[in-house]
Amino acid sequence: MDAGHKFQVRKLEILDKSKGFIELLQQLTICDSVSDKEFEERFQEINSFGDDHLICVIEDDHSGKIIATGSVFIEKKFLRNCGKVGHIEDVVVDSAARGMQLGKKIIEFLTDHAHSMGCYKVILDCSLENKAFYEKCGYRQKEVQMVKYFV
Repeated sequence: MDAGHKFQVRKLEILDKSKGFIELLQQLTICDSVSDKEFEERFQEINSFGDDHLICVIEDDHSGKIIATGSVFIEKKFLRNCGKVGHIEDVVVDSAARGMQLGKKIIEFLTDHAHSMGCYKVILDCSLENKAFYEKCGYRQKEVQMVKYFV
């Protein structure tokens, strides 16, 4: 991969499914195959939330593949004068493209979006292995994550 690229962060587009978007998510966690119809329905649903739910990607303009992605959704609260909180999720960089600051670009893009939407904070969950990366992006550990799965 050419490190001289100008990798641009942009919003997810409907055609990104054919550029390896789902396969990229599979590098992060369990992500079954998604039909074109399912993808289009979920894409339209997420789009209907406007700036309150943003998925961004970086495309390698040489290969045409999506090589990084992340999302942020804006939670509206009653706390803090009806404040807003940004939740960053599903950040992944293709294993062949790591070490090129693409994850940092994704995090900065999502963080800037949350800030521009008036959020008073942005939160995310990560593995211990990724803690140092997020600290380099200006995040710090706070409290403990709890989860309950229904599968």
